[in-house]
Amino acid sequence: MSINLEKNLVGQPIFKQILKLVPRGIFDDCVRLFQSDKYYKQFSSWDQLMLMLFGIFARCDSMGEVCDGLRAMDGKLNYLGMETSPAKSTAGDALRNRNEALFREFFFKLLEYFHSILSVSRNERRKQGISFDFFYAIDSTTISLFSDIMKGVGRNTKGDGKRKGGLKVHMLTDIHADVPLFANITEAKAHDKIFLRNLAFPKDSMVVFDKGYNSYQQFARWTADGVNFVGRLRDGAKYEVQNKPLFEKELKEKEFGVYKEEHIHVDYFEYTQTNINGEIVTQKSKQSKKICLRLVHYKDETNRYYKFITNNWDISNDEVALTYKCRWSIETTFKKLKQNFQLTYFYSDTENGIKTQIWCTLIAYLLLRVIQIHSASKKAFSTIAALIRMFLAEYKDLDWLVTEGRKSYLKSFKKKNKSPTSIQLTFFSAI
Repeated sequence: MSINLEKNLVGQPIFKQILKLVPRGIFDDCVRLFQSDKYYKQFSSWDQLMLMLFGIFARCDSMGEVCDGLRAMDGKLNYLGMETSPAKSTAGDALRNRNEALFREFFFKLLEYFHSILSVSRNERRKQGISFDFFYAIDSTTISLFSDIMKGVGRNTKGDGKRKGGLKVHMLTDIHADVPLFANITEAKAHDKIFLRNLAFPKDSMVVFDKGYNSYQQFARWTADGVNFVGRLRDGAKYEVQNKPLFEKELKEKEFGVYKEEHIHVDYFEYTQTNINGEIVTQKSKQSKKICLRLVHYKDETNRYYKFITNNWDISNDEVALTYKCRWSIETTFKKLKQNFQLTYFYSDTENGIKTQIWCTLIAYLLLRVIQIHSASKKAFSTIAALIRMFLAEYKDLDWLVTEGRKSYLKSFKKKNKSPTSIQLTFFSAI
């Protein structure tokens, strides 16, 4: 049997090659901003970031596994600038006390730093049939916590039943580039539409979301600012149909698609917040206002019916349905995060530690997307994450690993002596 002897070895392990992508200067600026190294003599913020990324890439289940895993790397720690792996108690104290805002700020700085690479990706991946240069999706995902921290997952319990804790990750993604652009972490009971207050979009952009984000006051502001949106109408929503349907078609039994389009008006009240004697007071307008929308009725291949609303009157009703269908990309982003990274077990039982792990997971996801885009790898994201996890401490070329990562063997069919070994003979004689 012959073998390809090309081993593609390099002088640094895979983990160090990934860390070289991280702009240390930008991270140090964030450290100075939050003064996160003020009370630490040995375990710096950079050490904590390396520790968290190692545990996330290796999918460790606990802080003990992370620290022991780093300790097992032995002599390879000098590549990371560490003399030894930190103690479990030291790492746990840092998760508990070091402000999670440091890693949140660094995540947003990384998005700016890698903007040029992500922009190339969004141009290459531009969705067919979508004419919008700026195409965004909004959604949230819930992560269960079996503790009282950040309560609000599940239904209200009866009697003495206990409601388990949980958090909700609200996210804005660029559909063309398939990367998160903004994220916020709240208790799971927080309403989705509150996330909309933190967002601003360029003119002529398109935003898609599900019915959990229905906020007619926000819809009116977007319309005034020239921002387009497509969403689902909330169940039980009241609206007034104007004149006869703009489009109507009777679908056959196995036929699917748009079967009705209507011009509707929806009433809403404006809410304003004012500071009165140091307290934030929410005030409701006395008179309602109206917003003019298109309502598109759609039936899919599985006989499910949808009501889409939009403020865009230029695209066809079929394009409205296609635009909403592209919202599924944010669901795949959440799927990648949950399936390829450790979001089931947390390294801390404090709110600050849990949020830190979430932000570091988003940083790890962004780094893998940059690696995937820069290498033009045709491998699936899950395959790249698995390869890096398996060879995290190996001296292999990172680019080769995510693009090729295979050795070719020329199998020989020549018969070989298959006589039993001494161990096998001992076993059979014992029988």
